[in-house]
Amino acid sequence: MIKMNSRADLEMVPENQIAADFLSESLSLEAESYEDTAIGRLLRHTTEHLYLVAISLSAAILISIPLGIVSAKRSKLGQIILGIVGVIQTIPSLALLVFMIPLLGIGGPPAITALFLYSLLPIVRNTYTGLHDIRPHIRESAEALGLPPGARLRLVELPMVSRSILAGIKTSAVINVGTATLGALIGAGGYGQLILTGIRLDNISLILQGAVPAAVLALIVQGSFEALERFFVPKGLRLKPTA
Repeated sequence: MIKMNSRADLEMVPENQIAADFLSESLSLEAESYEDTAIGRLLRHTTEHLYLVAISLSAAILISIPLGIVSAKRSKLGQIILGIVGVIQTIPSLALLVFMIPLLGIGGPPAITALFLYSLLPIVRNTYTGLHDIRPHIRESAEALGLPPGARLRLVELPMVSRSILAGIKTSAVINVGTATLGALIGAGGYGQLILTGIRLDNISLILQGAVPAAVLALIVQGSFEALERFFVPKGLRLKPTA
């Protein structure tokens, strides 16, 4: 054990490598060598990170858009909804993760729940703002065509605010990519695990193996949503007004 601690503290060898060597030498077990490579670690932690972001963001989209619609259609209830999601957003991300531990333990579930809660405000607010700002004469024209409220919402209002909603989803996604790195503090894995291990071992290389991919992933997510705008937002709404 002293030798293993020495390798971690003095030689800055990652714990998974030390454990693999111990199994190989003492118990005659062959550990998976692919995980010991930088590429193997990167792929594994990328999968974990994407899992945290994808699950939490998908749940937030399914909940936030209906909440935004209700907020726009029911003014008093909308103020309550916006107030609640606004308060959640003010809680520091690390504190929110810690609050989840007594309820859900450690690992992926509490991290996903915290990320889900953190994703609500941008989507709810953008959905509410977009619907609230639709000009009255547009709604009146839809009513004159005989469209019922449900069809009016589906065929006229939501397409008009699709750009605003997509912007809210993009904001939540980028926030989640960054915040998910803190999930490693409660055993959720992801890029944060590499960063924490690098800090503990004073290993700049390991820190960068987690920090750089997290930053690159945030840029990729932002660029992907900007590309999606071309497919989901009506062409007329993408045109910028000219002076």
